This record gives sequence, structure tokens and C-alpha cells, in this order.
Amino acid sequence: MKRALAQPPRTRAEPTIALINIVFLMLIFFLIAGSLAPRPDADVALVSLTDITTEPPSDALIMLADGSLRHAGAALSQDAALAEFSAAERVRLLPDRAAPAGALVALAQGLRAAGVAELVIVTERGLE
Repeated sequence: MKRALAQPPRTRAEPTIALINIVFLMLIFFLIAGSLAPRPDADVALVSLTDITTEPPSDALIMLADGSLRHAGAALSQDAALAEFSAAERVRLLPDRAAPAGALVALAQGLRAAGVAELVIVTERGLE
């Protein structure tokens, strides 16, 4: 009596060809989509703003490098600044880069506690 040898069930191979096709189509799509924006002419020289001097807004509270405060060209103490800006809904604060961080945080907390609804700390945008 012969016994029929049972063959093990065949496992189905992974569809790697289909996966390669999908990745290839995605690559083509992103290459085409990325090149749709027109490039500017090579003859165009864009404007540079490095030589322009800017003035801070007249309504801004300025903190100098030593931690002192100025508003509209006049020196202010922290108590005077809190009294002056307590009724303001929005205050723009321009701290110097070298201003002490502790003084900046204390002033910001004092302004918020005095009733300032929105405190905007103005910074310089870095190069991207």
C-alpha cells in the first residue's frame, strides 16, 4: 500500500512587485508636483532689507540691555510701567537681546497680573 505524501501548502509570496510599482508611482508624482511652481528669472535681483533701519512702534514698551524700561522715549520704572499699561488690552514688549531674562519674566508676569489681556513679545525673525 502506497501512501500519498501530502505536500505542504504553498505559502503565497509577498507582492513585492506591486509595492515597488506603488513606490515608483509616488516618486514620479512628487517629482512632478514639486516642479509645477514656476522658477523666477535668473535676471531678477531680489530686494534686501539688511540696510534698512527700523524704528520700534511708538506704543511699545522697550526693555534695554540693563533691564531698564522706556516708552515713547521716556525712561520708566517697573512700577510706573505697570501703572501705565494696566488698563491696556494689548501691550507690545520689545526686549533687548542682552536683557536679563529674569527681569523680562518678572515684567511679563507683572503686566499680566496688572490686567493686560494680551502681551506680545516682539522678536527678530532668524534666517531660515
